[in-house]
Amino acid sequence: MKSYKIWTSLKKIINNKYSRVEGYHEREIYWTSVGENVGFEQDGKGDNFFRPVLIIKGFSKQLFLGLPLSTTERRGKYYFEFIAVNKNEVSVAILSQIRAFDTLRLANRYGEIGKEDFAELKKRLRKAIS
Repeated sequence: MKSYKIWTSLKKIINNKYSRVEGYHEREIYWTSVGENVGFEQDGKGDNFFRPVLIIKGFSKQLFLGLPLSTTERRGKYYFEFIAVNKNEVSVAILSQIRAFDTLRLANRYGEIGKEDFAELKKRLRKAIS
């Protein structure tokens, strides 16, 4: 069951935060308040509606392009599987869920994707959206 009322209340709090994560970089993975979304869009989980998100491109101190991640094994042209640096678990980038995020949604740094994997992910992402 979707928790839109709870998410709406939390979203108001996130929107009124006084500080943003500073100095985020491409290739980093952050726990991000993704929220309670519609239909097949990826939801966050837990009290803060968190989901790990891979930063693809930073546009400003306020906005970045990101990919939600999952630990559920998935295959196909809209998924990219990798192991985050210094982590022992497989992550799956959901290429079809790419979107802009405000940095107010960022919570804690979780890890990062290796340079070679990131280069391959970007190639696969270009193919997926063209």
